[in-house]
Amino acid sequence: MKLKGQGQESSEGSEGTKGKMTLPLALVALISAFGSSFQYGYNVSVINSPAPYMQDFYNKTYLDRTGVPMDGNFQTLLWSLTVSMFPLGGLFGSLMVWPMVNNCGRKGTLLINNLFSIAAAVLMGTSELAKTFEVIILSRVVMGIFAGLASNVVPMFLGEMSPKNLRGAIGVVPQLFITIGILSAQILGLNSILGNAGGWPVLLGLTGIPSLIQLLTLPFFPESPRYLLIQKGNEEQARRALQRLRGRQDVDDEIQEMYQEDRSEKEEGQFSVLSLFTFKGLRWQLISIIVMMAGQQLSGVNGVFYYADRIFESAGVASSSIQYVTVSIGAINVVMTLLAVFIVESLGRRILLLAGFLLCSASCAILTLALNLQNTVSWMSYLSIVCVIAYIIGHAIGPSPIPAVMITEMFLQSSRPAAFMVGGSVHWLSNFTVGLVFLYMEAGLGPYSFLIFCAICVATMLYIFFVVPETKNKTFMEINRIMAKRNKVEIQ
Repeated sequence: MKLKGQGQESSEGSEGTKGKMTLPLALVALISAFGSSFQYGYNVSVINSPAPYMQDFYNKTYLDRTGVPMDGNFQTLLWSLTVSMFPLGGLFGSLMVWPMVNNCGRKGTLLINNLFSIAAAVLMGTSELAKTFEVIILSRVVMGIFAGLASNVVPMFLGEMSPKNLRGAIGVVPQLFITIGILSAQILGLNSILGNAGGWPVLLGLTGIPSLIQLLTLPFFPESPRYLLIQKGNEEQARRALQRLRGRQDVDDEIQEMYQEDRSEKEEGQFSVLSLFTFKGLRWQLISIIVMMAGQQLSGVNGVFYYADRIFESAGVASSSIQYVTVSIGAINVVMTLLAVFIVESLGRRILLLAGFLLCSASCAILTLALNLQNTVSWMSYLSIVCVIAYIIGHAIGPSPIPAVMITEMFLQSSRPAAFMVGGSVHWLSNFTVGLVFLYMEAGLGPYSFLIFCAICVATMLYIFFVVPETKNKTFMEINRIMAKRNKVEIQ
């Protein structure tokens, strides 16, 4: 690793030394994203393929216990509970972020969180042997709590460890692993692999393995240097952690920047969620993350994924091949998120958010037209496939990965945990709402339900255009000063 010459170091000192991607930084990003974010994605889609076999198991278990077959409505209720308990658990997990990261640290929270995932994996994997479907529903809540913590703590942990010129790229890594998790569950869920009557308990139980790997490897890596210095007041540990992550001895510039942030925050102390809502100096930051997190989920990404199978069916794709088409869409999602990792530092956050929401809104509008005309115009069904792919590309480059990066960047150390708790709660509440309401929307409005998603995308895009600043290559303090002007407050 090439280190900078002394003269060059000092000339850049004022704007902070540009960090390089070192091996410890790359490894800690990969381990925390694989052990946590990957499983969030995996559990989002893991029950889609084996759904019919799991419902048969619910029915058979009920019949064995009571001697009568399960009523159709009761079966629908149990299945919708199985699906919706995951985002509900995610909401509970988000509510635990603030107390846990402040008391146990970022790394400590991730390590404790693995226990939820391993417990749920064991319960789900043995549910068929134990002849109990209630355990699956309970495990989905526990897995949701895990995902709620993971989806907030990993971006915070990585954002605090990264040098400012790599913060966006490393900040997108958790979302990349979420998409890899979704794709892995789709591939393993193919009928020929584990998405069958014998394989589904193994498919559900596999989620414990990444947690086990993280539990064994993450202790060898440092805690967030910002947490060590600003919250724990331990400069020596923070310095050692930074030296290891940056691959050089001279980290004074970053230590100074942390002290500057610490001084500026001493006036306010640690923020609770309540004080975050009442503090004028963070008003626009808070509104921005609520809008971005709600827009991310209410823009209909789950609806589009849900609808995709039927869109392909109506375009004449054989039902036996639909699984493979879904896998290829998952692969497009991974590739486009990977692209975002590489372009976020050169293009910036704002342009990716604006371009992403623009592509999503256009796709929803054209999809509405295509779905309405597909019975009269033969090629419209192919246009609807193009719209689904365009929507997924749009969501993957901006709306999916960037909002979590922005929470890390728009808040300082004292308010960041509370901000992630609010952003995470909005994310999971919106996710839960779409899951609950979409079926009714679709029954009532048909293809026109996508016009609602289109309107949400446009509204979110306009808000970002007028309010959200570009944050690439800026220190947390510089971003704080930009937002202070918008909030009309003075910074000490």
